[in-house]
Amino acid sequence: MNGQPNSRLNDLFGLAGWSKGELARLVNRQAAAMGHAQLATDTSRVRRWIDMGEIPRDPVPRVLAALFTERLGRVVTIEDLGLVRHGRVGRRQGGGGLEEQGPDGVPWAPERTAAVLTEFTGMDLMLNRRGLVGAGAALAAGSALSSAMHDWLHTDPALVADAPRTDHPLSSPATADAAGFDRYEAAPIGSQEIEELERSVEVFRAWDASRGGGLQRKAVVGQLNEVGGMLSYRHPDHLQRRLWGVAANLAVLAGWMSHDVGLEPTAQKYFVIAAHAAREGGDRPRAGEALSRAARQKIHLGAPGEALDLMKLAKSGSGDQVLPRTKAMLCTIEAWAQASLGKGQAMRRTLGQAEELFVSDKGDVPPPSWMQMFDEADLHGMQALAYRTLAEHDPSAAVIAQRHAQEALALRVGGRDRSKIFDHLSMASACFIADDPEQADRYARLALSSMGSNSSHRTWDRLREMYRLTGHYADYPKIDDLRQEIKLALPRATGKRMQA
Repeated sequence: MNGQPNSRLNDLFGLAGWSKGELARLVNRQAAAMGHAQLATDTSRVRRWIDMGEIPRDPVPRVLAALFTERLGRVVTIEDLGLVRHGRVGRRQGGGGLEEQGPDGVPWAPERTAAVLTEFTGMDLMLNRRGLVGAGAALAAGSALSSAMHDWLHTDPALVADAPRTDHPLSSPATADAAGFDRYEAAPIGSQEIEELERSVEVFRAWDASRGGGLQRKAVVGQLNEVGGMLSYRHPDHLQRRLWGVAANLAVLAGWMSHDVGLEPTAQKYFVIAAHAAREGGDRPRAGEALSRAARQKIHLGAPGEALDLMKLAKSGSGDQVLPRTKAMLCTIEAWAQASLGKGQAMRRTLGQAEELFVSDKGDVPPPSWMQMFDEADLHGMQALAYRTLAEHDPSAAVIAQRHAQEALALRVGGRDRSKIFDHLSMASACFIADDPEQADRYARLALSSMGSNSSHRTWDRLREMYRLTGHYADYPKIDDLRQEIKLALPRATGKRMQA
């Protein structure tokens, strides 16, 4: 007990709408259902948790996490509730990075990464089973994330030795019980099992690129949960690093799929978990790429300034082993953020760097699996998106956006259906801005015809942006027909947000 109110718990308690007496009774009931019938909580104890910062002993924090998760319809962890002991930000002796919980629950102590991963995915799976959706939570600001993670990301990871440990956070049955799934029994695995996990990542990644994240998100989260259990057992260093790599790749996918279906706070948490996992495995470029996903999310949600904060950390924290093509990809995201802010000169300069870096990559070093999706078509696709975005501020950029969108479409290979939809929408939007409604109508219909087989909410968001541009041409019969078709096709909740 530190005598200070627990503001995190108090805020979530206010959102839940319980009285302190109600919460005490719910804790007792949930604990009994989890096999802890001896636990007895009362109103005064709940008051001490909230008003005086008292941290209850296990299993109460996990019981509370399960209760708040179910009540609020989104994943709530013990970090979110402010119930982790030693939760101050501090520096390791000798000048290392952050070692304890920082703003917004990141970064957490290194030995808690597997536990946080498993707890969060377990709660997410529980929400999946009960048909709940993530809502009502705010994303951490990009500046808060980057400041919390800067020193930590720039230090070298030290894998925890001498596992398995009997005091590991995952060794408590309450961890799994609170999350509503069967406890994974940690056991050693070999290189063959890790190879199979790595292949599963490729399958999930291909599906996501083709159909969007909605249909396979639960499978990815479940696989990530299993990997979290595996990480609670200490393997030889070369296997442990590969297993952390699998965790990072799955966490990025889980985050991207969550972003794809509009679960934004959940997505951000997975991107942070991915950065932690990559760093634990010694793969700083992968950690930087995970943070760049959070930056893309911020741009999509209308916060390009915060995205630039994250991109600065993603680029500086990626280390010296980043391949030129990876640097090029990071530059395209930075350029998109600059375009969103109307900074045309900076955007053009950054895209020029991206082109130079891309062509300088001779391919003599095989790219990591997570970069194989970024090819020349993607380079043009991101340039089209950046110029199309800038065209909102400078209409002359629309012509250049059209050229890059055409190049991207010509280079797209099979299995990249979602990317083709985005290219068609970039092209249609640029044509509307360039006063070419005939061409715009053609590409808009190509995008619209492909959306029915895609579960990506982001494609609908981009379609809504394009719909706004059709308002100037509503008197054209063909465009009026297009507008009506878009209204009928858009999901009901999305359609309500449309503007002429």
